Amino acid sequence: MSSTQEAIASAEAHSAHNYHPLPVVVSSADGAWMTDVEGRRYLDMLAGYSALNFGHGNRRLIEAAKAQLDRVTLTSRAFHHDRFADFCAQLAEFCGMEMVLPMNTGAEAVETAVKTARKWGYRVKGVPDGMAKIIVAADNFHGRTTTIVSFSTDPEARADYGPYTPGFEIVPYGDLAALDLAMTDNTVAVLLEPIQGEAGVLVPPDGYLPAVRELTRQRDVLFVADEIQSGLGRTGRTFACEHEGVVPDMYVLGKALGGGVVPVSAVVSSAAVLGVHRPGEHGSTFGGNPLACAVALEVLAMLRTGEYQQRAAELGDHLHHELGLMVGGGAVEAVRGRGLWAGVDIVPALGTGREISEKLMDRGVLVKDTHGSTIRIAPPLVISKEDLDWGLEQLRQVLR
Repeated sequence: MSSTQEAIASAEAHSAHNYHPLPVVVSSADGAWMTDVEGRRYLDMLAGYSALNFGHGNRRLIEAAKAQLDRVTLTSRAFHHDRFADFCAQLAEFCGMEMVLPMNTGAEAVETAVKTARKWGYRVKGVPDGMAKIIVAADNFHGRTTTIVSFSTDPEARADYGPYTPGFEIVPYGDLAALDLAMTDNTVAVLLEPIQGEAGVLVPPDGYLPAVRELTRQRDVLFVADEIQSGLGRTGRTFACEHEGVVPDMYVLGKALGGGVVPVSAVVSSAAVLGVHRPGEHGSTFGGNPLACAVALEVLAMLRTGEYQQRAAELGDHLHHELGLMVGGGAVEAVRGRGLWAGVDIVPALGTGREISEKLMDRGVLVKDTHGSTIRIAPPLVISKEDLDWGLEQLRQVLR
């Protein structure tokens, strides 16, 4: 039995089967490349669902983490620490907002956004207690807590986890009329992904996000943008909302905020919105810990240069041009996305998304499938054009 087989067999025997990973066992990684326990190298074209925007082992981020490891890693929020104020102030300024509520994972940040919107609805908007409604889009993916899966339309994410949390209205993604119709005086928020990642990298129709922004402003409803996957450089802008000149009331951030080093997430909004929280009402032992703040501060410093956004824009144009050439040739039905992020619909006769992903793995490229015959491509923003082209050539070979 090979080292790979042994590791996978042990994992299968001792861990819950809540994931179905590709049969590769990574032992080290650098930049856009990963190496498995057998010494084989793979081009990472997934980047941890955007958590690794800056690549594996980014020296700036590793050095920031190492320096903090020697000082203090955790205090809990029972005490102040010397990195917290800088992190909150800099992230708020970076987002053009006023306040930050830090958590750890993306799902925690979405939960925080839901709780914040409801509390704002009761304390500021005057919604009757227990009557707050939040509108979400079909085919969303915001996490996997019991509350979040309550407003999922994915049977795999939702089945067998009831009873479900009430208070959510689901409308078709991109359908402004349905959104308008769903709004009532008790609506406190509209929660959307500016680009739906898990659904297959779905980009909304032109003008949809600005129209949502205007509608929510008119109806005194918070517009909450889940930029956990789409934000922090992935689409060629700092935030995907920027492509249409939209500024939401609240950003939900995660993944790339921790640079692939530690889990860091946050809700960023105005003082009028986040100011509704009072001591003891919401929190997290690890949220905003010193190590997380140190890494996230370095992430913000890197993003301020604009070079990562520019790389995603330029290489993204190249990626979508090359993928576009594959459409209509009997192998690729459609391509969607922005920047270094693409959903590629493979002709079903050629195989499922899983089967295509496994064939790419055999050729040294790692991607991830989603619904049916769709694969997602989202390499680290530090990938070279040469490596990107090599990865695309492997896709061409697989599709032949």
